[in-house]
Amino acid sequence: MLMRQMRQNTKIIMLVTALAFVALMVFQWGMDVTGRTAAGTLGRVGTRSVSVIEWQNAYRTLYDQRSQLQEQPITTQQNREIEDEAWDQVVDQILIDRELSRRGIRVSDDEVRQAARLSPPPEFQLDPAFQNEQGQFDLVLYQRFLDQAGQDPVFLQQLELYYRNLLPQNKLIRQVTASIFVPDGELWERWRAGNEEATATFLSVSPDDRVDDAAVTVSDEEVERYYEENSEEFEVPARARVLYTYFDKAPAPADTAAALARAGEIRDEILEGADFSEVALRESTDPGSRATGGSLGVFGRGTMVPALDSAAFSMPVGVLSEPIVTAFGAHLLEVISRDQEADEVEARHILLPIEMTDEAEIRLLTRADSLETLAEDRPLREAAAAFGLPVLEGEIEEEFAILPGVGNAAEAADWAFVEDDDAGVVSPVFETTSAFYLVELVDESPAGTLTLDQVADEIRDTLRAERKTQLTLEEARAWRGELASGSTTLENLAERLDVEVQTAGPFTRESFVPGLGQSNPAVGAVFGTPPGDVAGPVAALGRVLLLRVEERTEADQAEWEEQKEAQRAQVTAALQEARLDEWLDGLRSTTRILDNRDAYFEAAEQQAEQGLQPQMFF
Repeated sequence: MLMRQMRQNTKIIMLVTALAFVALMVFQWGMDVTGRTAAGTLGRVGTRSVSVIEWQNAYRTLYDQRSQLQEQPITTQQNREIEDEAWDQVVDQILIDRELSRRGIRVSDDEVRQAARLSPPPEFQLDPAFQNEQGQFDLVLYQRFLDQAGQDPVFLQQLELYYRNLLPQNKLIRQVTASIFVPDGELWERWRAGNEEATATFLSVSPDDRVDDAAVTVSDEEVERYYEENSEEFEVPARARVLYTYFDKAPAPADTAAALARAGEIRDEILEGADFSEVALRESTDPGSRATGGSLGVFGRGTMVPALDSAAFSMPVGVLSEPIVTAFGAHLLEVISRDQEADEVEARHILLPIEMTDEAEIRLLTRADSLETLAEDRPLREAAAAFGLPVLEGEIEEEFAILPGVGNAAEAADWAFVEDDDAGVVSPVFETTSAFYLVELVDESPAGTLTLDQVADEIRDTLRAERKTQLTLEEARAWRGELASGSTTLENLAERLDVEVQTAGPFTRESFVPGLGQSNPAVGAVFGTPPGDVAGPVAALGRVLLLRVEERTEADQAEWEEQKEAQRAQVTAALQEARLDEWLDGLRSTTRILDNRDAYFEAAEQQAEQGLQPQMFF
């Protein structure tokens, strides 16, 4: 029974390892037993060639993973991101393999057997076939499957290859991160930062209001010196002004109606006696709650999106809701319990996506193709007008390409900055997760550094603001002296200065505090001052502040002790990941890496048009 279930679960077999892909290399792409391939190479990492097959292997795995995480098809922009991520992954793997060889790291047969029985791949641990009735991974079920699967030599080869690749890398990771240890003192400080709380009353004044412009002079020499010492501040990326048009990919009313109809059918099924948890596991597309029977846990008011939040705090307990539509889809919600005093509820839900019908998707793609065809020999305004679409003007940068209504317009940036196009040229249609769009190049400016003449006024304003702040701080020190002597109060001082007294808190060192900001001198001053005393003056958010600490609640050390080891594991894992990134960056910086993908695929496309096979580049 279990083996039959697993044979039907192609996801697990696909995710165990890349051995199944080896067969594809040999039979579909023509790699021979020496590892050579007629498909050519995409670049080099040191002296090691990067084959098309390696990159395609990584690309297909990442593509499948991304596809499983979203309902909509992969967009062209996402596809480009996956291509780049696959390249980086292959390069990193080559660097790691080279380092494994240099360090002589190996793995024994016993280590492989033990890992296979006691440390299953994460994909197995997440699969419902190996979870008990409580939705938790059951090692016994996995080992029982392993014993039965042992009769299949291909599966055993796949599993062995998985661990022979994984275990040496784990040993390498331990070597690279072996020196990382987080002492108790650092853990306690991290805990305090997130758990010690304070309340403060404060006033803030604007330096612009306290100091006249005429009282502050900034010479040309000072402006020039600032420009020379901070020239990196005035570097600007390449920019392009564009006209663009777009239409979104939002589901049509018919798609919403179809989702609501399906939600109604599921609701009827549950009302007729079907188990909510089983239906959630079968139907819900919410990855965070599906495996736990749709449980949303206990949450307070304002935690969920408005429609769900309103329903959760108003509908009767134990009653299954009618379908509720949000940006995520159609929900069936059931409130399990409600705590009026704490203003919390425990609830569960089933989420059904609002998916575009096949007919609607075909209409959308046809519209995109027609728009692209029309724009091939017409200005963008004419093509947009023919479809009743708006025309907007925007600016994109080489490293930051955002267009309102479109979102991430990185493909337009690639087109504008990589292609040698003239003003008036119209792009092909590009696609994001939310829209189809095309752009027309208006003009383009290269990357560079703004001249002193261009930024002199900005620099002068910056220096003037700094001096006004310093003068206001000097004045505020005198005010603090008045407060310390008891000759006035914070409230009286605020009235004299014609500013408001504000109260903030309770807040932690890590909180964003309205009026004070986050993790800045104002917040730090509060936690460095005893309750009842005045902190400051400090400069923050362009203002000068004086703060009276009203109350401070120390972090609970006993509570910290209880969770200390879990905290240490979490912090250590984050530091290990950062160390590995630094280590890989170091390997990359000392290795000559040649990325020849663009040239290869351009040549391959040209040769395919001529009916030829792509040639080797190296």
